[in-house]
Amino acid sequence: MVEDNPGDARLVEILLGEVGGRRFEILQAPTLEKALESLDDDGLEVVLLDLSLPDSSGLETVERVRERASDVPIVVLSGQDDEETALRSLESGAEDYLVKGQGDGEVMARSIRYAIQRKRAERRLAYLEQYDGLTGLANRTLFQDRLEQASDRADRDETMLAVLLLGLNRFKRVNANYGHRFGDAVLREVARRLRSCVHEGNTVARVGGDEFCIVVGDVYETHEAVSLVREILGAFEDPFTVDGEEASVDVSIGIAVRPPSRGTRLVTEAEFAMSRAKDQGRNAYQFYTEEMNAQAFERLTLESNLRRALERDEYVLYYQPKVDLRTGNIFGAEALLRWRHPDMGLISPAKFVPVLEETGFIVEVGDWVLRTACDQARRWADSGFRSLQVAANLSARQFREESLKDSINSCVRNAGMDPQCLELEITESLIMEDPEASRAMLESLKSEKGIRTSIDDFGTGYSSLSYLKLFPLDALKIDRSFVQDLTDDPDDAAIVSAIIGLAHNLGLEVIAEGVGTQEQLNYLREHGCDQGQGFLFSPPLPPEDFTALLKSGEALPGFQS
Repeated sequence: MVEDNPGDARLVEILLGEVGGRRFEILQAPTLEKALESLDDDGLEVVLLDLSLPDSSGLETVERVRERASDVPIVVLSGQDDEETALRSLESGAEDYLVKGQGDGEVMARSIRYAIQRKRAERRLAYLEQYDGLTGLANRTLFQDRLEQASDRADRDETMLAVLLLGLNRFKRVNANYGHRFGDAVLREVARRLRSCVHEGNTVARVGGDEFCIVVGDVYETHEAVSLVREILGAFEDPFTVDGEEASVDVSIGIAVRPPSRGTRLVTEAEFAMSRAKDQGRNAYQFYTEEMNAQAFERLTLESNLRRALERDEYVLYYQPKVDLRTGNIFGAEALLRWRHPDMGLISPAKFVPVLEETGFIVEVGDWVLRTACDQARRWADSGFRSLQVAANLSARQFREESLKDSINSCVRNAGMDPQCLELEITESLIMEDPEASRAMLESLKSEKGIRTSIDDFGTGYSSLSYLKLFPLDALKIDRSFVQDLTDDPDDAAIVSAIIGLAHNLGLEVIAEGVGTQEQLNYLREHGCDQGQGFLFSPPLPPEDFTALLKSGEALPGFQS
């Protein structure tokens, strides 16, 4: 209590002494100077402050106390019953304003209690502005500030500065398998292990859901950064244990060192390096190189072009015949996405489809594929090929969209096509991400519209026999990796014949992908494979060439007498 009037000071002591159930220990200072000397006391919880003191008066008194002890709440206890003074006191940093002689001890005690609570809340908000609430590490805001400070210090001391970006690999799977409570506990333990590896003075921050960044100053040789990285990798060797459950988490680390870069540019370079480290496998690290910058620029250019390709009508569908291996007749077509760039020409899907997947553009483009394939099926039906089936691939992101069913129904309805002429190709891994949701979706499409579904690339994913009887499937597609060597590799031949037998016993048709030679065709026919597609019959064709092939009526290669 900063109060020079003994009578007023005694009155406060009496009032607070009457408050039941609470005991207040009061330290009195008659001047501001004496009060400032006492503000270093660790046990001080609140300041009751008079604005009229022998050595200070008015709002300057509040400001000087606030400047000296920013974390201690202030309650002004003044003889001035003036609203403007009260408001200005609050603006200057006080938590509350009381007028002497107004109110009893309960009012004063409540004001003190609320002032303490408000200051605690203020400190908490200030903390959350700079620190991650889950791990207690610096957040992105504080990290950026520390990074700039470290850059300035490195310039001044002529030392190097390293930025390490760490990404936890497959952390989403940890959350999916064990729950978010387990995942949060793992993140807290990751933070603890990282802090134990880093010297005091360096900054560890959580900059994303499963990404962490470390600023390492006073680096004289790059091997110093490598030593820290190896220590971190060692810290991840032991599994993470929560409530008796264990999970292994591995990490990929990207490293960027300055000079020549500084500040936020270092973080971007570390991101490039971490991406390359992820390609190398678990617990790998990679330094940034200029080559990565060129690749990143190429990737950004590709993303930018892909974003505009749909607007510019640059995507096209090619169609590869699906052939009845008993008769040699074309009974369907697989729609395959291609990108016809105005300068680079026809671009391989292997180059751009993964980027569509990663960026999420695949959902919009996938809807376009469905819509275009259905429209083409109707045009072929109008030309007399009414039973021709058109197959379209569904991406993982598409399949997880809640609007997928409505989108498919809309495409079929607007095209005016027979829904039984549409086939959806889905990979094993995709359908097994959420078996129950997958089954519900497929059953709905089958029961309402009669749309066909097939498992693409069978044998390369889960290959779980139990799920085949759970889902309303029509066909299995044997992956081309088994077909290409089946005449030379007994193991591949055995796998192909086993898949054919299994599918037929379950009432499913079998389609072989990648049929490229007469010998492969002969083997597949001998073992009862129903359908096939591949370059032996025809490469993927633009719609007008595919239409010409249908109308020609000529026997396909492999079936010519």
